[in-house]
Amino acid sequence: MEDSSFTGLPTSHLLGSVPAVIVEEDKTTKHVVPDSKIQIFPPAANGGDRRPGGYQTIGTPTDAVMTRLISSLNPVGGDFFSKIDANPDLYGLIWISTTLVFVLASVGNLATFLMQKHGESSTSWSFDVSYMNTAAWSIYGYAIVVPVAYYFFLQYMGSKASLIRFWCMWGYSLSIFIFSSFLLLIPVEFLRWIITLLTGVASASFVALNLRSYIEGNDLSATIIAAFVLQIGLAVFIKAWFFA
Repeated sequence: MEDSSFTGLPTSHLLGSVPAVIVEEDKTTKHVVPDSKIQIFPPAANGGDRRPGGYQTIGTPTDAVMTRLISSLNPVGGDFFSKIDANPDLYGLIWISTTLVFVLASVGNLATFLMQKHGESSTSWSFDVSYMNTAAWSIYGYAIVVPVAYYFFLQYMGSKASLIRFWCMWGYSLSIFIFSSFLLLIPVEFLRWIITLLTGVASASFVALNLRSYIEGNDLSATIIAAFVLQIGLAVFIKAWFFA
């Protein structure tokens, strides 16, 4: 009986007693930031964390450009449009064209110097600034105007066409001319023409085969042949003007 009389007494004020711990709910609002990824352009052609629309999260855009450059050097691939997927870039139109302009102006002048030195000419050599002007209007004009002309023509013919994709393909098709320009420094005219024709055929095949695969199902053979001839013409123009 005596023991039960103490059970009703409050004990929280007694010395040494442990007060009850009141747990309060943490009402702090927590904002969860989603795992955002910065998109790059152009995307990697193979592998990588791809997103809808062909974009890719941060990775190695240089690999994507290199893949497209290597593909442009394969004249019989015919699968360039499948590689650029939903993300055609303007790297070729801008940077490859600009690089080719400077290469033609500088290497073309160097070629004239070597030819003049090899021929033991008595006239003094000087840098020809007109090479830069000619290279600029011819290369930029070709890389911009030809794809635009094909775009409007194919649209008129009722075929599917994408101006950005055409600019991308024709821009990358110029990359082989950068490498062949250095080979044209060989002071042997016969070898220069062989290099020019091989380069022209390779670039023309790249454009024609990819264009054929892009407009497959349409009877536009003359259009494809015209694209082939235009690339050959560009190669001959480069040889005749800058490496005469």
